[in-house]
Amino acid sequence: MRILITGAAGMIGRKLTDRLCADGALGGKPVTALILHDVVAPPRPAVSMPVTDLTGDLSDPGAAEALVAHRPDVVFHLAGIVSGVAEADFDLGYRVNLDGTRALWDAIRVSGQAPRVVFSSTQAVFGGPFPDVVPDDFAPVPLSSYGAQKLIGETILTDYTRRGFMDGIALRLPTICVRPGRPNGAASGFFSSIIREPLVGQTATLPVSRDWVHTHASPRAAVQFCIHAATLDTSVMGPRRAVTMPGLSVSVGEQIAALTRIAGPGAAALIHEAPDPAVWAIVKTWPQRFAARRARDLGFQAESNFDEIIETHIADELGGRLPEPA
Repeated sequence: MRILITGAAGMIGRKLTDRLCADGALGGKPVTALILHDVVAPPRPAVSMPVTDLTGDLSDPGAAEALVAHRPDVVFHLAGIVSGVAEADFDLGYRVNLDGTRALWDAIRVSGQAPRVVFSSTQAVFGGPFPDVVPDDFAPVPLSSYGAQKLIGETILTDYTRRGFMDGIALRLPTICVRPGRPNGAASGFFSSIIREPLVGQTATLPVSRDWVHTHASPRAAVQFCIHAATLDTSVMGPRRAVTMPGLSVSVGEQIAALTRIAGPGAAALIHEAPDPAVWAIVKTWPQRFAARRARDLGFQAESNFDEIIETHIADELGGRLPEPA
């Protein structure tokens, strides 16, 4: 099985690559080749299978065709500009998130191979006013450029699947938390930073109110979403190929309470409140809770409490233990 990952240098892309290399198979079929692509060189895994790593912009002429020429059986399309950057730079957001995606979909269309395609979309495709819990049949009307770009990508994927050009599934991801590494410019980045930084004794800024509720899933859950989508029997899905992923809906205050239980009050004291109108202008357009019954019926699963999300971060990124106090 030949697998293409776009956005392979990103957080989910790296973790998905590691998972596929560790498993050596996908859906019971051996992985025979990996094709990794990003605008910067993705990390090259130390595995015996053939690995091709490519760099470039998917929206450049011929770039998508060069990737699809490797004839992948499964495509994980994770590449994209994050929400805050897409809102700040209109042209860049549409070029990367829409033009690059459309180029990839069209390269797949003309290849005649019809691979399974897993597309990382977002719950930002929805816009308010919202009910207390957003049902699966709630109409997507995005209130951000990022959400609009992803929704257009979903729509084309659904139509190309209907036409038999691909076997696509779009994952409307919740905020992935706790993200490792440096902040990435996403408007949602503070949800991770208020946990990630205090766990290692660093300060973090909270730009919104502690009573704001948001939906989260861990990076480990996000990788499992991708794996499950790639191996799912899509014949049970019918024509609706975009699925709202499950997640854990908690307030910022509940996040901080979980941090306090796990790392103590000293860690929580490192969070400094500094309201940011620009961040709030984006975040307040996002829904807070989702039913996600369809995703659960299809076998997708996420965490059940925020302590579990923090403990997953400690296990996966901090060697299973908190640093000693300075």
